[in-house]
Amino acid sequence: MSDPLVEIDDLKVHFPIKSGLLFDRTIGHVHAVDGVSLTIGRGETYGLVGESGCGKSTLGRGLLRLVEPTSGRITFDGTDVRALKGEQMRLFRRRIQMVFQDPMSSLDPRQSVESLLVEGLRAHGLHRDRAAVRDRLRSTLDSVGLPASALTRYPHEFSGGQRQRIGIARALVLGPELIVADEPVSALDVSIQAQVVNLLGDLQDSLGLTYLVIAHDLAVVRHISDTIGVMYLGALVEEADGDRLYERPLHPYTRALLSAVPIPDPYTEDRRERILLAGDLPSPADPPSGCRFRTRCPWSQSRCADQRPRLRAIDDSGQRVACHFAEQIRSGELAMHEVRTELVRPASDTAPDVGPGLIQTRTDLP
Repeated sequence: MSDPLVEIDDLKVHFPIKSGLLFDRTIGHVHAVDGVSLTIGRGETYGLVGESGCGKSTLGRGLLRLVEPTSGRITFDGTDVRALKGEQMRLFRRRIQMVFQDPMSSLDPRQSVESLLVEGLRAHGLHRDRAAVRDRLRSTLDSVGLPASALTRYPHEFSGGQRQRIGIARALVLGPELIVADEPVSALDVSIQAQVVNLLGDLQDSLGLTYLVIAHDLAVVRHISDTIGVMYLGALVEEADGDRLYERPLHPYTRALLSAVPIPDPYTEDRRERILLAGDLPSPADPPSGCRFRTRCPWSQSRCADQRPRLRAIDDSGQRVACHFAEQIRSGELAMHEVRTELVRPASDTAPDVGPGLIQTRTDLP
């Protein structure tokens, strides 16, 4: 890893649950982010993945202090972000910007593209030289593949992919060092997703940007991430470089996510093992004791209910896993329990004989 630009240590973001008609009283907390530690190297991409509701977006907003962290430390280029106030905080926001999931809802339909882009410059007092601003806007639009004529148009006049390019341009216009991209392609067609992902990679190469890319699709982050972190119910459960995570996932949750990623080869797709998790994601307001994944884990044992596993390095590669039995799972010493397997024959009788049919692995845990 290169020199760290962002360091997050034991970050927690808890939202109070209120009750009462006349007087609000706190009766509990939603543990949206609960003790996350990670490092993002300068000029690198950190991919953060997990299913909906696991706290990915809240972590990104906590990094920008769009939501105020409950506790923990955030360091950006050696500066304690949580200690910044007033003018220092305003200057910090020039260095870190966000691209939102839905480009249509994040762009004001009443404003032209020029107004949307100038808005950030105006907030930082960089809008007074009109000729310089105009050149800056044209250059920024060109960098995201849009013509200068787009400045006079409105968001509804563009396609979904073009609107996301406008959102990226709005983040770039201030010249940031870090961009937090929250599900930047989830609202787009598959073909457009590839274009936007390639655009992000090109911008990183040309501008030296650092990314925190938040997604629920492992196939998306694999192509652009130097490091991937897997998040479950407010906590990181595994972290490794992109290739290693795909080749050797060690946490049961990561294995389940990867087993759901489609494989282009239809014969391989029909014969691979799938891990189907039982039940729904537990409530972050009342997380399970010990290991939070234990209620859905096919390797769960009594120890998992009593002790919360820490995120620890497994070997010299830097791969970190929050599982008591990561080494045993890797070596195959620990078998899944309460598992039902089904043998499904190929749908076509003309398919070549490449081995046994699909083995589906189901967990029937409470």
